Amino acid sequence: MSGKDDRPSWETYFMDITALVAKRSTCLRRSVGSVIVKNKRILSTGYNGAPTDIRHCIETGCLREKLDVASGERHELCRGIHAEQNAIIQAAFHGVSIKDAELFCTNLPCSICAKMIINAGIKRIYFQSGYTDPMSEEMLSEAGVEVIKLRFFQDLSLEKEAPPEQLF
Repeated sequence: MSGKDDRPSWETYFMDITALVAKRSTCLRRSVGSVIVKNKRILSTGYNGAPTDIRHCIETGCLREKLDVASGERHELCRGIHAEQNAIIQAAFHGVSIKDAELFCTNLPCSICAKMIINAGIKRIYFQSGYTDPMSEEMLSEAGVEVIKLRFFQDLSLEKEAPPEQLF
């Protein structure tokens, strides 16, 4: 049996699960996963993809690629919704309050997701890699949402963790 030192931190544990959730993504450009946690309990998960009963980009092709839309721009030109949006919607659909919860996400949320996160009452975000969106960072900071980048020595191989970096 492994020793106590082999156990992952709670942050690593939930980020590992977030990486697994991202594998369900149907986006052709980026696989993103999100997990909403409160009191060390998973409340909801989400990944990026088309809404229920709508064909996914893996079937239809990527409109954003066809139109040469840059990452982080023109979010409305996409069949899919973001992982964070899906996690928030799933919680609402099942009547689960996420007020004062934490969100784990493979990527820093965009400004659209940031607005939803703020209004949903989520108080802290842990993320793995950046997604440059100055408006998102500004709004999250202004709203008092704590944002922490979890740094790992190997990309999404969460065996060796570095100290977290609090952004704001």
